[in-house]
Amino acid sequence: MLAAIGAVSLYTPFLSTKYYETWFTSPGIGALAVMPVMVAAIGVLLYRRIGQGRDFLPFVLTLSLFGLSLLGLAISMWPDVIPSRLSIWDAAAPKSSQIFMLVGACVLVPVILAYTSWAYWVFRGKVTEEGYH
Repeated sequence: MLAAIGAVSLYTPFLSTKYYETWFTSPGIGALAVMPVMVAAIGVLLYRRIGQGRDFLPFVLTLSLFGLSLLGLAISMWPDVIPSRLSIWDAAAPKSSQIFMLVGACVLVPVILAYTSWAYWVFRGKVTEEGYH
């Protein structure tokens, strides 16, 4: 996986002049300096932790590698959703629709969280480990 990340990272800037300029001019050069160091550090940690019996840390480190890969792709493509065709601003919904969705989310998310918390509170301690499986 690290070899694939490295190969894609080396090839991507040369796909388009826009990608090259994004990575090798300011402020992209700052991300270019940090990303390989972070990927290498996480790769070394992952290599050391695999096979030690605990799966949580290798799982989180692997997710971090995938997250950094997606972040690198996002930095390369920004602000395009479809490269050289559609920007994020062209693809966005109208402002009135975004405000409508924001108001709906501000009302419904607390209701959902409250209901879920209440359901967990009601059913706490009702099932033991012996009776669950």
